[in-house]
Amino acid sequence: MASVIESGWLYLITHFSDFQLASLGSFLLHESVFFLSGLPFIYLERAGLLSKYKIQTKNNSLIAQEKCITRLLLYHFSVNLPLMIASYPVFRFMGMKSSLPLPSWKVVLSQIIFYFILEDFVFYWGHRVLHSKWLYKHVHSVHHEYATPFGLTSEYAHPAEILFLGFATIVGPAITGPHLITLWLWMVLRVLETVEAHCGYHFPWSLSNFLPLYGGADFHDYHHRLLYTKSGNYSSTFVYMDWIFGTDKGYRKLKALKHYGVEDNSKQT
Repeated sequence: MASVIESGWLYLITHFSDFQLASLGSFLLHESVFFLSGLPFIYLERAGLLSKYKIQTKNNSLIAQEKCITRLLLYHFSVNLPLMIASYPVFRFMGMKSSLPLPSWKVVLSQIIFYFILEDFVFYWGHRVLHSKWLYKHVHSVHHEYATPFGLTSEYAHPAEILFLGFATIVGPAITGPHLITLWLWMVLRVLETVEAHCGYHFPWSLSNFLPLYGGADFHDYHHRLLYTKSGNYSSTFVYMDWIFGTDKGYRKLKALKHYGVEDNSKQT
């Protein structure tokens, strides 16, 4: 397997420059993973498939879904792509490389774990600040236009928020200057996580059923459907920050009530 990956990587670095791979390559990888993982949830919602696993009974209209996709394409090309191009010199300065040999799995794993921990910390506080009255009204309310989220709404946000919370994702790699393949793996994992958190479905195979402190769709869906500036559940991937600061009390109380058979009145109907 390692030789196959190295052969594929050798082809990339032979035929494309570092700048092309780190900026345009990263953008194409992001778009591919994002839309391929997010679009199926639109189909599930429209077709009514696996509806017993849907967290909310309400569905988004076709117009709302099309609006989301249109805005996403606009923001991705006008904000995300320029940001990836502009950040290339920073990553190079901090030591990012794309040459062979590839880093060992131990190095990759340790860096990915560090990125998740740091991103959870930075994202929590940035997200919590966005729920202050002024920032919520003028910035973060755009993301909360969808009280019933679906996968693609994970990146539907005000351009200022894209830059603000995007910092949480890139600060770890910017500090460590990783190999490009590590940066790509981190980006793929982060995209898959945020799409899953917004997918609107809680499956028996969802990671939150097996991975301690992992938030997942059920945790984040609660945050969206309350529609208040202090809804809690501000965490990104792992929920330890909400647990430490008690900002998940409403969610935990709801889970306890549901455990004892009390109806969830916060669901959209």
